[in-house]
Amino acid sequence: MEQKHLIFLVIFGVLLPLSAHAAVFDIRKYEIQKGDITIALLQAWMIAINETTPAKILIPKGEWTLKQAYLPGPSKAPLELQVEGTVKALADPYQIPNKEREWVTINYISGFTLSGGGTFDGNAKLAWTKNDCHKNKNCMKLPINLSFNFINNSLIKDITTKDSKNFHVNLISSRNVTFQRFRVSAPADSPNTDGLHIARGVGYTIIDSIIETGDDCISMGDELSDVLIKNVRCGPGHGISIGSLGKNIQEKDIARITVDNCTFLNSDNGIRIKTWPSAPATLTITDLKFTNLNMVNVSNPIIFDQQYCPYNLCSLDKPSLIQISKVKIDNIKGTSFTQEVLIFSCSTTKPCQDVQIGNVDLKYIGDPTLGEATTKCQNVKYVSTGKQNPPLCAKTSTPKPLPK
Repeated sequence: MEQKHLIFLVIFGVLLPLSAHAAVFDIRKYEIQKGDITIALLQAWMIAINETTPAKILIPKGEWTLKQAYLPGPSKAPLELQVEGTVKALADPYQIPNKEREWVTINYISGFTLSGGGTFDGNAKLAWTKNDCHKNKNCMKLPINLSFNFINNSLIKDITTKDSKNFHVNLISSRNVTFQRFRVSAPADSPNTDGLHIARGVGYTIIDSIIETGDDCISMGDELSDVLIKNVRCGPGHGISIGSLGKNIQEKDIARITVDNCTFLNSDNGIRIKTWPSAPATLTITDLKFTNLNMVNVSNPIIFDQQYCPYNLCSLDKPSLIQISKVKIDNIKGTSFTQEVLIFSCSTTKPCQDVQIGNVDLKYIGDPTLGEATTKCQNVKYVSTGKQNPPLCAKTSTPKPLPK
């Protein structure tokens, strides 16, 4: 799978720089109102997407205000949005013009590049104080910084998303999209600020990136395949997660996910799979590779939780119906802040199948009175190769509540 992704990047390396010869649409030539580029950006976008040769929209250096942007395609030729400055959202979420839309939305476009070294600043500190969604089902919808839907053969590189009011990035229903040298920046206590949420697509690549946030660094939804996550640093955050899954009977399979050569730094989890018990979905999660991972003071370095039930919002009466299979775990090293460094809490009805566990060297650095690192294995069929420290599944521990 990696070879395919590398070829994809080489193709972009050859084709997309052609935009250096593109017509440039500088937003300063359009209707800017006291530093507010809301109208100017849409004006430049609508002209640029109708160009029949490559076009570039430029947001130059400086700080710019953007109330909201809905940027639809298709474009008639390759299009680049080059952001060199800082684009800042309004602090008060009640002032967002369309509360059902995200802050910046880019839809229905192919051959698109977002670049420039600039920052999208969600300006979210006020909005975070209004986030009560963990206890209020009718809570206010807060906007995602960057939402990409139905985009294909596209590249997002050298861009920072900062302090989003909700998820930083949503990538849905797309094909062959790469994030390279991408930065997510938000404090550890920022609520529901997933770095990248990806779902319903094929050929997503996230490489050479840094994600610091208050929720999952990367979260993966259903109907997803051929994902490569490589050379990513995660932390603070809740790790790289598949799920949660199972609540919607229409959810579809996940396959061919690779997480390689990544570092987790002071994160609440490393690799995590979450499926709901007593839920209707019967999809499969298969062909997973978690290799060459460095854990630095991480809670739950590897955790498969098929009894995921946050805030006791579900019933544990029935097991998860989701099948996890064909998993490779190898060369996992570092330190854990929790004693159970590998947790396989799999379904009694659909045990985890064909789990291959290679070299593991994880040290527990928490309370020394508790002893050495341990593992927990429930309903998992595995084969071990190489060396495992601690010994793999040496005993089945008494089930404990898993992290929410």
